[in-house]
Amino acid sequence: MKFFHLSDLHIGLKLVNHDLYEDQKHILTQIVDLAQKRQPDAVVIAGDIYDKAIPSAEAVTLFDNFITKLSATLPHGEIMLISGNHDSAPRLNIFRPLLAHHHVHMVGLPPMKEDEHITCVPLQDKYGPVNFYLLPFVKPSMIKDITGTDENGNNLSYDAALHALIERENIDQSIRNVLVSHQFFLSTGKTAADIPRADSEIITVGNIDSVKGDLLERFDYAALGHIHIPMQLNGRECYRYCGTPLACSISEAGQEKGIIEVELNEKGSVKTTKLPLTPLRAVRKITGTLAEVTASPSDDFVSVTLTDKNDLDVFDMHDRLKAAFPNLLDIRREQPLRPREQANIATADTLTPFELCKAFLGTITPEEEDLLTDLINTVQEQH
Repeated sequence: MKFFHLSDLHIGLKLVNHDLYEDQKHILTQIVDLAQKRQPDAVVIAGDIYDKAIPSAEAVTLFDNFITKLSATLPHGEIMLISGNHDSAPRLNIFRPLLAHHHVHMVGLPPMKEDEHITCVPLQDKYGPVNFYLLPFVKPSMIKDITGTDENGNNLSYDAALHALIERENIDQSIRNVLVSHQFFLSTGKTAADIPRADSEIITVGNIDSVKGDLLERFDYAALGHIHIPMQLNGRECYRYCGTPLACSISEAGQEKGIIEVELNEKGSVKTTKLPLTPLRAVRKITGTLAEVTASPSDDFVSVTLTDKNDLDVFDMHDRLKAAFPNLLDIRREQPLRPREQANIATADTLTPFELCKAFLGTITPEEEDLLTDLINTVQEQH
C-alpha cells in the first residue's frame, strides 16, 4: 500500500504581512500533480489545514479546490485529514458521513464520550488489512470524560491523557496500523529542548503539550503533524514529521520542503521517500553590504542583513532594497558588539513571551508564575 503523508498546510497564512495565496496554490497544485503521477492509494493530511480557526473565504475556496482536484485525480483513493491546533475542530468535523461516502474522511474532533473511539479507516491490499487511526489535535480538557482526572481533580497532562486515550483502543498489533496525529511528540528518552522548532510554531510555556514517543511503538507508521521541520522520531523512518510543504517563517529559510511517500508492504516492512516541492518564491536570508545585496535582485521572499560599517540613509536604504526585492520581509543590521554587550544583551527578539512578561512584572511568586503560564498558553491556543 502506498500513501502520501503531508501536514501543516496553513492555508491563509501571511508571511510577515505578505499574502501567500499564489504560493500556496502553486504548492497544492504540485501535490495534485504528484498524486496524478504516482497514484497513491491514500493521502493523509496530519492537521493544520488552515492557519486560522476562522479562515477567510479565499482560504476555504483554495482548500476546496485542492480537495476537489485531489479527489478527481484519485477516484478510488482515500483522502484522510484531521484538525490541528490552528484549526477549528467543530468546523472541520461537519458532513463526515457524506464526505466518507466520497472517500474523504475529515475528522475534526477526537472521541470525547465513553462510547466514542478514535476514528479508524480500514483499507486492504494484497498483504491484508491496514487500519488508519485518525486522531485530531487533543487537549486534555477535551477528553477528560474518557481519561478522567488526577487525584486532585485536575486535567491529566498531555502525555498521560494521550497515553490513556490510545490504550483504551483495541489495536490489533498482528496487522498493520497507522496513526495520524497532530501533537508534540518527543523521541523516547529525549526532552523538548532536543526538538528544533520553527518560529511559525506555537510553543507552549514549559512545553506542557509534549508527549513521550513510546506511544508510537504500537503502530507501523506514525504520520505526524505540528512540527514544521521534517524529522524522524525514535531514530526510525516510520515515525516522522513531514514538515510544512511551504516555508511559514524566516527561520525556515533554506529548508527543502516536500511530502513523504510511504510504502507499506508486509508487516514490519516500511519504505519512505521524500518527494520535494519547489516553491513559487523561496524564503531566503541574504547578508552583505547594501551595494552587494542589491546587485542581485530577486522576487523571492528575503530577509536582508546589512554589514555596512558606515551609517546609511534610512529612506534611501529602504527604497533601494524594496526596488531590488519586491517581497522584502525585513531589514537587519549586523552590529559588532563588545564582549560585555554580547553577554548582557536581551531584546524582544530574543525573549519568549513568558520571559518578556516576567521582565515587565518584576519579581512574582510561584503561584503567579503558574497563573502567567496558564494565561500565555491559553492566549497562544486561541491565536
